[in-house]
Amino acid sequence: MKHPWRRVSQAVSLAAFFWLLLYVAWPYATIFRADLLARKELIPAELFLYLDPLSSLSTAVAGRHLGIGLLWVAGVFLVCLLVPRAFCSHVCPLGTTIDLSDWAVGARAKGLHLARRGPWVHTKHYLLVAVLVTAGFGVLLSGYVAAIPMAMRGFVFILGPAQLAVLKHAGMVRPVSWDYWLSAGLFLAVMALGILGRRFWCRCLCPSGALLSVLSLLRLRERRVTPACTRCGKCAKACPFDAIRSDFSTRPLECAFCRSCEGVCPAGAIGFAWRCRRKSERQGADDVRLSRRGFIGAAGAAALGVSGAALAGGARKPLLRPPGSVREDLFLNLCVRCGLCIKACPGPVLHPAGLEAGIEALWTPVAVPSWAGCHQDCNFCGQVCPTGAIRPVSIAAKRKTPMGLAVVNTRACLPHRGERDCQLCHDECRAAGYDAIEMLEIRLPVGEVPEGVLSALEIEDAGRILAPFVNAAACVGCGLCEYRCHTVWKKQQRLLPESAIVVVPLQSA
Repeated sequence: MKHPWRRVSQAVSLAAFFWLLLYVAWPYATIFRADLLARKELIPAELFLYLDPLSSLSTAVAGRHLGIGLLWVAGVFLVCLLVPRAFCSHVCPLGTTIDLSDWAVGARAKGLHLARRGPWVHTKHYLLVAVLVTAGFGVLLSGYVAAIPMAMRGFVFILGPAQLAVLKHAGMVRPVSWDYWLSAGLFLAVMALGILGRRFWCRCLCPSGALLSVLSLLRLRERRVTPACTRCGKCAKACPFDAIRSDFSTRPLECAFCRSCEGVCPAGAIGFAWRCRRKSERQGADDVRLSRRGFIGAAGAAALGVSGAALAGGARKPLLRPPGSVREDLFLNLCVRCGLCIKACPGPVLHPAGLEAGIEALWTPVAVPSWAGCHQDCNFCGQVCPTGAIRPVSIAAKRKTPMGLAVVNTRACLPHRGERDCQLCHDECRAAGYDAIEMLEIRLPVGEVPEGVLSALEIEDAGRILAPFVNAAACVGCGLCEYRCHTVWKKQQRLLPESAIVVVPLQSA
């Protein structure tokens, strides 16, 4: 290999991606501490999400929110002026994973490869139009199709449970539901597209790559072919991005400066130099032109998506969001469904939402207190959120930030039913430092007592019991009480069909 630096860059980037995902975002230690994440986070755990230009740009547009992600986008754009689509060829962990999949599987299915050029090669541009149009109307689609959110979510859903089972305990792994299978299936389907051709996703479908390819129109450097070319065709076969025409000139929007062509050229006729505008580099007879109908169709589909989201929004079920989350409508416009907050959450308290609040909320983080409570010394979700959907709050502020409200179900609660003493929820809340649950005396009907069996004082004492009551002003909805009640009385003792105290979203409290 004449230029190994691309492979070195890919290897380093992929290693960094997994280091951030599996080590930095690993929320466990022998002794849990509030600074656990900060001590490991030499670089932001969400770094690669910042580097995906479509992810940051679309959330800024959809949420009308100018965040730090736009500064990273500007940096990526500046680099790509000198090395067009450098992110795609040198950095993107999804692209590197696809390369590995193509090497392991795709190369053995060449008989199924599609022709490299066809109308499908511009699907990525139509997807890009749909994502940006819907973002303009306040509906975020990039979280479902952008490169890094898709890669992050896929690895979180596939590797996250495995890591939790191996390093902690299999009982901590949430039962795998259909939303897990759907996300994992889509991720694996992207890998399987290699049977249709090398880097099929990157060449034909990736809207993040499409955004960077459009930026290539402003490129300062370009690929050059000198008269020494022997027209052997090795460069075209080696190019993973289908950036070489039949006359061996360059398709500028496709070239990712991977330099694979230069490495295999036997005549040394290929180089990369400062841009010189030439007609042969701007058009070619074997190019497939972008379709006006395709753009109109993409915009129409985006409009239908916006309309559907608007209709579904009115009947949206309230969800229990992490502490520090912005209001629900803005949350849906900022969350890119990357799953990093779910990965960084101990317990884990945060799970991906299904369709209970509509397709617009799919894979967004929702707290499930019956599975675990939100630890009073943890604010990791806000620290790793790349878009501000979950605001970073200090531990002191987190302990005063409501995420829901605990409600006692008096029909299920053992003291309220007069069956037995119990103050598990009270003790758990007090241990966490919230003191939002009070044990107050209530009177219970004693019924008819035969004369002489009990004294009047004993009868009066038998009609008294301490029962839990929630102080709404002090409750932040952490769910520690629900987790304790659900674990002891439903899962272990099996005395209750459901927890006697539950946390409800503030919208429905």
